[in-house]
Amino acid sequence: MADEHGNGVRHAAGRAQAIRVLLVDDHQVVRRGLRTFLEIQDDIEVVGEASDGGEGVARAEELRPDVVLMDIKMPGMDGIEALRKLRELGNPARVLIVTSFTEQRTVVPALRAGACGYVYKDIDPEALAGAIRSVHAGHVLLQPEVAGALLAQDDPGTGQGRGTSLTDREREVLGLIADGRSNREIARALVLSEKTVKTHVSNILMKLDLSDRTQAALWAVRHGAAG
Repeated sequence: MADEHGNGVRHAAGRAQAIRVLLVDDHQVVRRGLRTFLEIQDDIEVVGEASDGGEGVARAEELRPDVVLMDIKMPGMDGIEALRKLRELGNPARVLIVTSFTEQRTVVPALRAGACGYVYKDIDPEALAGAIRSVHAGHVLLQPEVAGALLAQDDPGTGQGRGTSLTDREREVLGLIADGRSNREIARALVLSEKTVKTHVSNILMKLDLSDRTQAALWAVRHGAAG
């Protein structure tokens, strides 16, 4: 089936729940390769591309994707600065950093800027699709060595007293966040509605003066609140 311009039209029913993905990478070949693979996934839809951080921010604001695959090193505005800008704008997209083994030192600043995790550029295609689904579901993709680096840079005393303001239920939720559980999984585990879990997560972030789930998970590990 084709539209009036001759472009293929996917059946709406088959794409209604598709995860909307924006590709941000300065290499056209990389973007083409990612698009080629992701577009064969029934539950993933590539809604746009950008060749640098500035364009990526603009496209994310325009398209409102669910997930952004973001390169770190790009001309002009790099991926970390683009991440910060998206958070300043309150853009809700979950950002998954795409990096190389030689750029590991840049992963920690990216996570602090608001990334939900990272994957390496040589990742298996099926694993990449799985990573996209995972961050979309609310998980944080954090390798042990990077978690260790984040914790090593953190002041162990920072925010410790704020934990006393958490309710017992909020501590339960925080422990499950540290385990990498999504809101849906937390709701199922604690027999709560997802809306209630979202409220608990918001309260946790506010009370601990944290900006996202990644920081909450690291706080929990640092202060012994993990499950």
